Amino acid sequence: MDGDTLYSIGELARRTGLTVKTIRFYSDRGIVAPTDRSPAGYRLYGIDAVARLELVRTLRELGLDLPTIRKVLDRELSLPEVAAAHAEALAVQIRVLRLRRAVLTAVAERGSTPEETELMHRLAQLSEDERRRLIGDFLDAVFGGLDAAPAFAGVMRSMTPELPDNLEAEQVQAWVELVEISLDPDFRAVMRRMAEDQAAEQARSDMMGPRRDISAAVRDQAGPALTAGIDPASPQADPIVAAFTAHYAYLLGRPDDVELRRRLATRLESVNDPRRERYLQLLAVVNGWPAPESLAPVFDWSVEALRVRTQQ
Repeated sequence: MDGDTLYSIGELARRTGLTVKTIRFYSDRGIVAPTDRSPAGYRLYGIDAVARLELVRTLRELGLDLPTIRKVLDRELSLPEVAAAHAEALAVQIRVLRLRRAVLTAVAERGSTPEETELMHRLAQLSEDERRRLIGDFLDAVFGGLDAAPAFAGVMRSMTPELPDNLEAEQVQAWVELVEISLDPDFRAVMRRMAEDQAAEQARSDMMGPRRDISAAVRDQAGPALTAGIDPASPQADPIVAAFTAHYAYLLGRPDDVELRRRLATRLESVNDPRRERYLQLLAVVNGWPAPESLAPVFDWSVEALRVRTQQ
């Protein structure tokens, strides 16, 4: 029975919840056409106009434009195809909005200057390829020519930031600071010297059989001493120092003498560069990894223990 019923614009508005003005607008654009006209010339609509208008309202609320809606209604485009394309476009918009929100939140929390804000926004918007080139330049400056060694492949991976698509404010701040540190020429030089020292140790270790690197050996030996409250200048520290210097002597194939201990102290001071620890902290934030354990106190203890034993 309803199939034969015709509705005026006012009746159609009451049934659909749309305004008369909106329905007239859609009608004028051919999105919902009148079925007939009254003797007075007013437009009349069939029951299918109700379903058509309800679909139009839904699609408009989802953000589709009227030309696209008209093609869907006229069967020129399938609704699933339109929905898929629109969902993809919305995903891009959501990512952009999240990125803007993260940058603005970072600016608010950091109290950034206009220049810092521009830098944050620019760095956060880099494509994945651009990010890889940026950090790849740093890794090449540090490991270039050394990365053929299997041990360094894992080290390079462990130092590579992988930004998620949905950045949080904390990750934006960490990423910007990480880039700033990686561009520091002095930091690059320090990291390069460390890599070269490690490569030399690794080469000898490969010939003599697998051995822990010196940083791990110092951590294992000096860590418990630090926890126990042993004074690095005390006689109690002697056997602890002797243990990790003997390990270093083995790695280098040299005698455990004053010169070697001075060399080790310098090596540990480089490893203990606060910028290196900060880089690793920032990397953990960017990649969503657990915060790394700080080894600065262990290295400080070890350097002091070595310095007091090599003074002349």
